[in-house]
Amino acid sequence: MRIVIVEDHQMFREVIHKVCVTDFGHQVVGQAGDGATAVSVILREQPDLLLLDLQLPDMDGFTIIETVRKILPALRIIVITSTQGDYTIFRAERAGIDGFVDKNANSLDSLRVAIETVAAGRRYLAPSFARAHEARIANPRSFDKVLTERERHVLTLIGQSLSDDEIADELKVSFNTAATFRSRIMKKLNVRSTPKLIRYAIEHGFTQMTSREDTGSGTS
Repeated sequence: MRIVIVEDHQMFREVIHKVCVTDFGHQVVGQAGDGATAVSVILREQPDLLLLDLQLPDMDGFTIIETVRKILPALRIIVITSTQGDYTIFRAERAGIDGFVDKNANSLDSLRVAIETVAAGRRYLAPSFARAHEARIANPRSFDKVLTERERHVLTLIGQSLSDDEIADELKVSFNTAATFRSRIMKKLNVRSTPKLIRYAIEHGFTQMTSREDTGSGTS
């Protein structure tokens, strides 16, 4: 397979490159350590498979997926990440990725299995992904059931410790609207203070930038 690797840690990127070529017998046609370069390389090389780290210095990995899939809808994508928050996994499900590899597994063999599985036309999901998915589905009060898309986006801003003034500026809404969002989210999640809400956001992965798909619109 013709592969592009997007990973901001150079050493890890080089390790993936080596095993893909030497051990797995594939061709690496491009690499990138940031989002802007990644999009350029992917669109230029049009690979069969993208190995993508979600945490990049300049761009959310899901934004890359959204951008390149519009032009290369058949591109197969395996996410390689150490971020196991429920919201990250929820967004990965919505993005329709082909594979999810857990960096914390510390095994290149899991990457080999993921590539072989995806190459055969099937999906590969790390056990941690499957467990988190099942737990969220079983929870009647999970964030995806009680929060709107707009509220989920606001929660990512809260997870970055933004004040209501800063959230209002980010969303181009009034201070009162931003404060209402915070209050509504706390009520829906049964969280009684802002510090506890920030802790919830961090524990569930609501700390990353969101793509346009999940920002919603309006103030509802």
